[in-house]
Amino acid sequence: MVLFIILVFFSLFIFPVIWLNYILNKNNKTLINMPFNGLEFGNQILKENELFNVKIEKTLVGDHYDLKERKVKVLDERISKKSLTAISIICHEIGHALQHKESYKPLERRTIILEKTSWIMNIGNIVLYSALPIVLSTGSIVFLKLCLIIAAFSLSISIIIQILTLDVEFDASFNRAYPIIKQKVPIQYHKACKSILTAAALTYVIGVIRNFLSIRFLWMIISKIR
Repeated sequence: MVLFIILVFFSLFIFPVIWLNYILNKNNKTLINMPFNGLEFGNQILKENELFNVKIEKTLVGDHYDLKERKVKVLDERISKKSLTAISIICHEIGHALQHKESYKPLERRTIILEKTSWIMNIGNIVLYSALPIVLSTGSIVFLKLCLIIAAFSLSISIIIQILTLDVEFDASFNRAYPIIKQKVPIQYHKACKSILTAAALTYVIGVIRNFLSIRFLWMIISKIR
């Protein structure tokens, strides 16, 4: 039974993460014949789509599009590297900028949901990283159970948000980014770029799995507390 649980955990959580990293790393090799690096490719797309108020800059917190600042923020290596991963990830994030420009309803819905529920997830994070150590040091079983329930509730909200907004990620990859890739990137790289865009879209799916397993783990602990 224990072995089965371990195998299920590996299949649902570890394997998707390994697959995601494999796809990104496999296609992150520098291509000498690629006519542009990530930044050059991204700026060209922004210019052609008249996104003159959108900038591309490096970040340390992961690839994303910042709606408030109107910035495509990507890891440092994406900026200067001539790789399929670099141009595909930047193109995916620009896909969100295109959604923003067109007032794409699911993106607006996601933004509103995140704004309304961010305080709940913040409370969950505070409980996990601040309150629990205090609880464990004081030994209060009641307070410990309350903290775990709050953390599980916060993760549940996060799962709901991620599920409701999956269409935003798939639209950015396949309706926005991939047509651009097919138009500007040599045809022999289209299949690889599509796999990268798939990985970018499925990042949220992996997040759902991770949070679901985390909730399951928390409830196992809660059920054992007497």
